[in-house]
Amino acid sequence: MSHNEISNDEAHEAHVAQGIAKIVRMANQIGTFFESKPHEEGVHGVAEHINKFWEPRMRRHFFEVVDAGGEGLKPIVIEAAVQVRRPSARVTAEQAAEAGAVASG
Repeated sequence: MSHNEISNDEAHEAHVAQGIAKIVRMANQIGTFFESKPHEEGVHGVAEHINKFWEPRMRRHFFEVVDAGGEGLKPIVIEAAVQVRRPSARVTAEQAAEAGAVASG
């Protein structure tokens, strides 16, 4: 592989990093808007906006950043994170089959 080529792993990591950067940027834009409100109203507004308008996949990425320490996030966004609904974990086929067996048995 030449120095100009990148591996699939490197390409995937770059794509993930871009996605995370976009989530941080979007969350901070929401935070910037709500910083003009009284503090508690602003914190609640950030959480409410994310809960209403972000799909579970976006919230999952958001919590990856928060759970890793919140690097790059504005303080108002980090504070609002406790009010943001965590998306449910993905259910594996095995978990779904087990749940079905429990429900029917």
